[in-house]
Amino acid sequence: MSTDEIQKAVEILQSGEIAAIPTETVYGLAANAEDNLAVAKIYEAKTRPNFNPLIVHIYNIEQAQQIAVFNDTALELAQKYWPGGLTLVLPKKNPTFATLATAGLESVALRCPAHPIAREILRESGLMLAAPSANISGKLSPTKAEHVRRDFPYIYIVDGGECEIGLESTVIGFENEQPILLRSGVLQIDGAIENDSDKIISPGQLIKHYAPKNPIRINVVEPKAGEQYLGFGDMGGLSCALNLSEAGDMRIAAANLFGFLHQLDSNNMPIAVAPIPNTGIGSAINDRLSRAST
Repeated sequence: MSTDEIQKAVEILQSGEIAAIPTETVYGLAANAEDNLAVAKIYEAKTRPNFNPLIVHIYNIEQAQQIAVFNDTALELAQKYWPGGLTLVLPKKNPTFATLATAGLESVALRCPAHPIAREILRESGLMLAAPSANISGKLSPTKAEHVRRDFPYIYIVDGGECEIGLESTVIGFENEQPILLRSGVLQIDGAIENDSDKIISPGQLIKHYAPKNPIRINVVEPKAGEQYLGFGDMGGLSCALNLSEAGDMRIAAANLFGFLHQLDSNNMPIAVAPIPNTGIGSAINDRLSRAST
């Protein structure tokens, strides 16, 4: 990755336009979070419902503390997991901050990414970047630049290769000091309890958020004729189009998930997915598959 490519992205973002950038989770469609017109271009490009808030990417904790109120637990989690795959939903200090990116809510979803290119763009631009996954809303999340290019051939893409993790961030909100799991993701946060609210206060909570264009069935032990079978682990000789991880490695399965779904979806045939253990990061994989099959 050349400095010229990064500088071009910085200039695009500073001018109020959007660009696609790599993170360690998935590619993001980025814009200046404080520029409502720039953020509107994200919603327009993604055809995203405007009541679903966006994650705002920041460079460090100090920058985050300028715009959000951290309780002690939130600060401890940020110090432990940032930079990394954790998004924190916190009260805004200024209710007029990033009103479109936060969908008019009194809270803001913040993440400090670990990907070196994303961090360099944040540092060089001096911006806070709203950057949801770089895909049309309801389609599969992109883990490669080529996935982004299919939906957005007209947008500048910083190609950082394949995303290291390939699964979106864990989103945590709070009731007082109690961490609330708003979206399953790459990290498992000890002590977090499930969200029992129907309010959309976090990215990723629209029920159909990760859907291929072809039908998909999950927890399939025996595929039907004409279905592409996406396996996991030892399939006992059963033929699979692809296998998320023949060794049954959850991290590899998570890294392969969206890329393999993109590949199978491009064949314009129904997809059947083998059962995935609902433990650890498998719960996040099943959450994604459940949304995709709804």
